[in-house]
Amino acid sequence: MARGLDNNMQRWASLMVLAALGTAVTATTNPGIVARITQKGLDYACQQGVAVLKKELEKIKIPDFSGSFKIKVIGKGQYNFYSMFIHEFQLPSSQIKLLPNVGLNLIIENANIKISGKWKAKKNFIKASGNFDLSLEGISILSALKLGCNSTTGHSTIFCASCSSHMDSAHIHISGSSLGWLIQLFHKKIESSLQNAMSSKICEVMRSSVISKLQPFFQTLPVTARIDNVAGIDYSLLAPPTVTADSLDGQLKGEFFRLGHRSPPPFAPPALAFPADHDRMVYLGISNYFFNTAGLVYQQAGVLHLTLKDDMIPKESKIRLTTEFFGTLIPQVAKEFPNMKMQLLISVSSPPYLTVHPTGLDLSPALEAQAFAILPNSTLASLFLLGVSTNISVKVDIKSGRLIGELKMDKLLLQLKHSDIGPFSVESLQNVMNFLLPTVALPKINARLQQGFPLPLPTHVQLLNLLLQSHQVVAVKKQRNTETQKSHRLLSEGQSQRQMSTLNHQLHPSDTVRGET
Repeated sequence: MARGLDNNMQRWASLMVLAALGTAVTATTNPGIVARITQKGLDYACQQGVAVLKKELEKIKIPDFSGSFKIKVIGKGQYNFYSMFIHEFQLPSSQIKLLPNVGLNLIIENANIKISGKWKAKKNFIKASGNFDLSLEGISILSALKLGCNSTTGHSTIFCASCSSHMDSAHIHISGSSLGWLIQLFHKKIESSLQNAMSSKICEVMRSSVISKLQPFFQTLPVTARIDNVAGIDYSLLAPPTVTADSLDGQLKGEFFRLGHRSPPPFAPPALAFPADHDRMVYLGISNYFFNTAGLVYQQAGVLHLTLKDDMIPKESKIRLTTEFFGTLIPQVAKEFPNMKMQLLISVSSPPYLTVHPTGLDLSPALEAQAFAILPNSTLASLFLLGVSTNISVKVDIKSGRLIGELKMDKLLLQLKHSDIGPFSVESLQNVMNFLLPTVALPKINARLQQGFPLPLPTHVQLLNLLLQSHQVVAVKKQRNTETQKSHRLLSEGQSQRQMSTLNHQLHPSDTVRGET
């Protein structure tokens, strides 16, 4: 058995981890993220997995065995077969099938093994020895892989629930001695012994490969991901897996939480549902619950704010954050605070809420802009507080296994919420704010969003050739109640030998982001 994971094993294990993630569950809590692997994805996993299994089977060490013979003319004697090794293991037909309510079935048919070794025989003072070649043909292997989850840690689990193998025929060829015909007389007994030994060894390799390689690799898939000093993401499985005849659908918590101050959100995740198609390898559905818990955590932590200063504005701009410039729009500013620098504190007054429309994802945050004059002693003097309403479109993408975003801001609507310099018309500030927020504030926010958030992907699985779509699904409930379901869809059609995955998102009555491979 190899000690480490080679590249093929890692790729196969990655897909099998996705399979375990993609196990459908019936949970009391709806997931924030749902994963699916289809038969098409399992077919790819089979190609990678069988290549790894072939290498492991070729490493089987066949124990020496001996026996005795008795011939009327010659009498009793002994023979011994030793130094046996497999020099070829052919697996021409293999497949991984969905096994409802259990997991996966690995089925291998029409396999062939070629074994070589040495033999020796002895009858009193007569000794003979030589080489032999054995061909085992028509081998079939059936192994059931049980998928589950650790209810304490939320990790996915896998083990070999059963294994059986069968061989149709065996043929031995003896060489190296004129007395080799003695051994040929007992070829059926010898062939049967080697058949039984190989059948046992094959299932040993299957079980040990799952325990020593596949299961530890599953454990490397993190159930939580630290994002920064404020938040983390919970990717734990909500319940043990189940399997349908069409796919493995898995439900992950998919929830942001505040480090050191974890508490349940005041809203529950909506139900999620996938479309009926199964034409892609893997689907990963992300509910708007995932995004909205992020907004809640960061807003409650008090970090959703940005301070704008004059030195952040392009030098060529005529708009300046000074009392002199603002005094041309609001005379009271220049009169009470002449020739001073200013700063604007942009903050979110309530948790931002993301929704999904046929045209994409939208945010309608409740923003506030607090203006200050910077006094000569560097203290701040409050000038006024503006309420800022706007519609923000959100573009979602995947880069290096991370979910990234980009915001685009529509025209702003201003409201004077408080003034320390007396009343004034906010219309005079409309052009200024329409410049400062999209031009100065938004690029800094987008720079942070481009750092992204890690997706629950195992090592060596990448998303590629992504296509972003938005669509709307209408679900008809019982008692003729109809709800509109919105979703945002990310499609990935990568099906290369080294890279495969997909991001899928659909809302069952709520918003979701969907991607496919």
